[in-house]
Amino acid sequence: MTVDGQTPTQLAPANLTFRIGHGYDLHRLQSGGRLMLGGLCVAEGISPVAHSDGDVVLHALVDALLGAMGWGDIGEHFPNNDPQWKDAASRVFVTTVFDKVRTAGYAVQNLDVTILAERPKLKAFKRPMTAAIATLLSIAPEQVNVKAGTNEGCDAIGRGEAIAAHAVVLLSTV
Repeated sequence: MTVDGQTPTQLAPANLTFRIGHGYDLHRLQSGGRLMLGGLCVAEGISPVAHSDGDVVLHALVDALLGAMGWGDIGEHFPNNDPQWKDAASRVFVTTVFDKVRTAGYAVQNLDVTILAERPKLKAFKRPMTAAIATLLSIAPEQVNVKAGTNEGCDAIGRGEAIAAHAVVLLSTV
């Protein structure tokens, strides 16, 4: 992966000990299919309108990693008009970007994720999502926090028409 013709090691200045990134993703919801969050199927019969599997948690994580490194956004690296990413598992996006982050000499110190959804209820999935994300990032589950909330009936998320996630990541040099 290159950004503006530069490799990750050329883009990440060695003198930055810590880097923080924020990611956000939102998808409309539709009937049918399955809903993937944090790499797990959390519901059948409902799915995001998306080019890939539409996992808003992992998409927000990718954007947080890219943002921390100053490498643009998910759409620049995995465009939704590229047929190779049609129905792709979002964990592929995470592992591809995370491999570049490690190559640049950084490790994830912690990750905080907030999911906004009226449906489905996510309490039972937070711990398994935490474990799945920690595995993807080669870190301990204690370094990952997954929260879920609603929009109290307000806007498209509140009406159950969409789902969103925010992710904040702290990277440090290895």
